[in-house]
Amino acid sequence: MASLSSSLRSFSAGRRRLLPASRASPPPLSSRSPPRRLAFSADFGGLSLTGARSRNLVPRAKSSMAGAATESGKKKVEVFETEEDLAVSLAKYAADLSAKFVEERGAFSVVLSGGSLIKSLRKLAEVPYIDSVDWSRWHVLWVDERVVPKDHDDSNYKLAYNGFLSKLPILPGNVYAINDALSAEGAADDYETCIKHLVKNSTVASSESGLPKFDLMLLGMGPDGHVASLFPGHPLVRENKKWITFIKDSPKPPPERITFTFPVINASAHIALVVAGAGKAGVVHAALGNSQSPDQLPVEMVSPEGELTWFLDKDAASKL
Repeated sequence: MASLSSSLRSFSAGRRRLLPASRASPPPLSSRSPPRRLAFSADFGGLSLTGARSRNLVPRAKSSMAGAATESGKKKVEVFETEEDLAVSLAKYAADLSAKFVEERGAFSVVLSGGSLIKSLRKLAEVPYIDSVDWSRWHVLWVDERVVPKDHDDSNYKLAYNGFLSKLPILPGNVYAINDALSAEGAADDYETCIKHLVKNSTVASSESGLPKFDLMLLGMGPDGHVASLFPGHPLVRENKKWITFIKDSPKPPPERITFTFPVINASAHIALVVAGAGKAGVVHAALGNSQSPDQLPVEMVSPEGELTWFLDKDAASKL
């Protein structure tokens, strides 16, 4: 990690901290058939599900969820035969949105989370997207980050850089990471200042309420139903004043993190919730099925003003 560490530069409040992104030539792809969706199509309360082969996987919506879908915009669930098919579809989804917003605004703001999501973005670094997407217009941020050095194994930045950003010709000045030289509180305030600057200069759009309106937010989900660094039962899930806040007692290590709050998450134009693996099937069922639990999970609080699309593999959807 010597080269990674040596390339880091500090920034003052409201400025970016960057790593130069290099382009790696991906191996050529053979012709590929369309991603295989499991067959189902249903509509309820504004929530649509799509697929390709009937397996009785149509989830039954909880009444509260159906109401939220109608009030907050379109929600869609896509279930794929394999994680590979999911990744192929996710790449097309992101590339299509990139083309749309570059044409409309001249910029495309993308927010990443950590975990397995980064692996699911791998197809963007392959043809046709590596050569067709206008990467110079991408502006990349993080929905949450661990307050550790950039070359630390717990860093979401390091994960994204090694698995995604280093393979794409995104401009180094368009990658916005936290200032890890600051305390958790200081890093949160500094990152919020940076985002306010991006909204002011129209790099990031603004919602009617004045919140940042990111073009695409890519979220993963923990096996406990947490998103970003907003955990079940933690007071931060109710934070509605700050754009970015901090946590020093994360139930999942490392303990110190910064995170977007739900008002900012839900102001997004598009949110993709990407979930794969049987280990998360129970939480997917709680969020999308007919669970009668009175406790609302953080993932159930993801309800954007724009559109929400769930990308599930068949294992994650196995209990629906």
